[in-house]
Amino acid sequence: MPLTKSQKTEILDALKNEMQSAKAVVFADYRGLSVKELAELRAQMRAKGVKYKVAKKTLIKLAAKELGFEDIPSEVLEGPVGVAFGMEDEISAAKLLHAYAKKHPNIKLRGALFEGKILSVAETAQLAIMPGKEELLGKLVMLLNSPISGFHGVLNNTVSGFVRVLNAIKEKQEQSA
Repeated sequence: MPLTKSQKTEILDALKNEMQSAKAVVFADYRGLSVKELAELRAQMRAKGVKYKVAKKTLIKLAAKELGFEDIPSEVLEGPVGVAFGMEDEISAAKLLHAYAKKHPNIKLRGALFEGKILSVAETAQLAIMPGKEELLGKLVMLLNSPISGFHGVLNNTVSGFVRVLNAIKEKQEQSA
């Protein structure tokens, strides 16, 4: 059953709102996924603050065009396309789709809208394998902590070495006495 004009307008407005509020928008071909697999994917995404919608390609193109993304390449919107909106993290949508594609080869990354640019399939795959915000913060903390722990180790070894020398001197004096 075809959509009415009011339904299309409603979907278009929802897509525009999601695209505006998202930190990144990732397109994926979901052809070959069962309803159960798609529901599983959506549940994983919801847990990570990512919204996933399926809409007509013409409405997706129109919403993107109204937001300033004029020339979305045809390979980005090829086949049945689902749209993942990364609301909390810039790369979470791409990472989740990429990880899900490893288990279910039917799903394929098609492209993304990221920081005002349209990303190709290859660029989206690169985005998906980047470390996440939490991982980068963890590495930063480790880098900041590394010199401190090294300094602590040097001081500790110096003090313990001094104590061992004093202990050896004490034992030598006890033996000679």
